[in-house]
Amino acid sequence: MTDSTPAPGAWGEPREKTVTWYDPKVVAAGREGLTGAGHLRAMAGGELPPPPIAALMGFDLVSVGEGEIVFTGTPDDSVYNPLGIVHGGYVCTLLDTVAGCAVQTTLPAGSGYTSIEIKVNYLRPVTAGTTLTARGWVPKPGRRVAFAEGDVRDESGKVVATASSTCLVFDL
Repeated sequence: MTDSTPAPGAWGEPREKTVTWYDPKVVAAGREGLTGAGHLRAMAGGELPPPPIAALMGFDLVSVGEGEIVFTGTPDDSVYNPLGIVHGGYVCTLLDTVAGCAVQTTLPAGSGYTSIEIKVNYLRPVTAGTTLTARGWVPKPGRRVAFAEGDVRDESGKVVATASSTCLVFDL
């Protein structure tokens, strides 16, 4: 049996990534008395910190509307799969974020949501350094179940993935 460890430097130099985030309890407590849209607008305006997932994945909240939201994200090669392209999980997480947050924009104060299911269609590969714009919208809001859709586009406006999602709505 041979040692499968490569010679020093054969894989290049190791890379590191540091992630810094704020206390998620501050983000959650900031929703008190706010509608879902108001809570997200407070984050977009810098009155509340973003949730930890945004820092981890490099997502930025761009705009908040009624039943609609836009985020951007620029993946780096730390999210590459074995084929040397961005893992579909990164794009799926971005779609889950915009679908869920679009639902959140329709909720009254004291309500929350969680994803029940998401279906993603991948249309194009994504490489590191590509700024992605994800838009989520709500075709059917609801008091118990809400339906959302989303798409992710590359810098040239080409759709790289689409999603449909169902969210459970509940009292907090």
